[in-house]
Amino acid sequence: MDDKLARKLRILADAAKYDASCASSGAPKRKAGADGLGSTTGAGICHAYTPDGRCVSLLKILLTNYCLFDCAYCVNRRSSNVARARFSVEEVVTLTIEFYKRNYIEGLFLSSGIIRSPDYTMEMLTRVAKKLRREHGFRGYIHLKSIPEASPWLIEEAGLYADRLSINLELPTEASLNRLAPEKDGAAIEGAMGQIGERIVQAKEERRRFSPAGQSTQVIVGADATTDEAMIRKSALLYGTYGLKRVYYSAFSPIPDASSALPPHAPPLRREHRLYQADWLIRYYEFSPDDVAGAADDGMLALDIDPKLAWALKNRHRFPVDVNRADREMLLRVPGLGARAVDAIIKARRHGRLRLDDVARLTSGLKRARPFLIAEDFRPTTLTDRLDLRMKLAEPAEQLSLF
Repeated sequence: MDDKLARKLRILADAAKYDASCASSGAPKRKAGADGLGSTTGAGICHAYTPDGRCVSLLKILLTNYCLFDCAYCVNRRSSNVARARFSVEEVVTLTIEFYKRNYIEGLFLSSGIIRSPDYTMEMLTRVAKKLRREHGFRGYIHLKSIPEASPWLIEEAGLYADRLSINLELPTEASLNRLAPEKDGAAIEGAMGQIGERIVQAKEERRRFSPAGQSTQVIVGADATTDEAMIRKSALLYGTYGLKRVYYSAFSPIPDASSALPPHAPPLRREHRLYQADWLIRYYEFSPDDVAGAADDGMLALDIDPKLAWALKNRHRFPVDVNRADREMLLRVPGLGARAVDAIIKARRHGRLRLDDVARLTSGLKRARPFLIAEDFRPTTLTDRLDLRMKLAEPAEQLSLF
């Protein structure tokens, strides 16, 4: 690699690090034929995870960090004093192919600042994917960041070659967008999400290819005054309305020469973690946005305990739950029991009544679950009502768990 290209790669890989929506989940498994290149299988300069837990590596870069927009929270904004660079379509294609041949990556995550116009930028992004697929037979994973202000037919073409498309919402309210990113249009962003969502559904019905791994988005946490409750309600709306595969939460990171409209410090990283946990409760644990709101205090999720435990402590009258009798929905609300553990409990109890040791073999979260469940040989008596239960179950500052 020559020095000029290496400098571009250094600048544009660093500029891409703020985009959290880098994952390859949902891509269909495929391998290239004798004349092709790449696959979506295997294990593995961005690490992403598939639904079955495999780690894959993606080349995560921007086409360019030049941008016509001047979003206050973005390090690549028009008025930012950062080093700038721009790849050609051919350079991105060459990097992807060469990195793949060296076994560095298994796919490409490509985003860009807005140059010339949204249509021009979207066309350049699509040309990269098109060249990789058609001219090089590349069968690896491709994630393209869509430009919501681009013409619908350009976004449509991108979906023919990308495994996943994503459009960043950035901020969850129109008021925050108007204040911090006045050149962005919330209605246009959601309109583009709707278009992609419709095409994905149509393609599945017609058994043709269009963004087979779905679409995702990203919201910035802590750049404005949006509460966790409002953030989760917005995410639930996006999941339900547009069929998003994933909403990513990215903690605001202070940038050089920042606007006075932005907070001077980043939010606690644990806040981002709690939002992901609340998001999972809605997607996989049958919680509603109202349930999550009920676990919050003044709209904010607790930092010292996860939102499922917070909900349980605020609804102690619903516990303890009998693991031998309770339905799946209620078992999913027991702190320490994940969805797989719950399904394993339901399967195991068909063959006999479960004792506490049986439950311990099915979950690693028994310490948190004990105060909230009944087994054949165990009843927590006064444990569920202990005033110091929250303190006993709170996570140490250095420890983060899913549930």
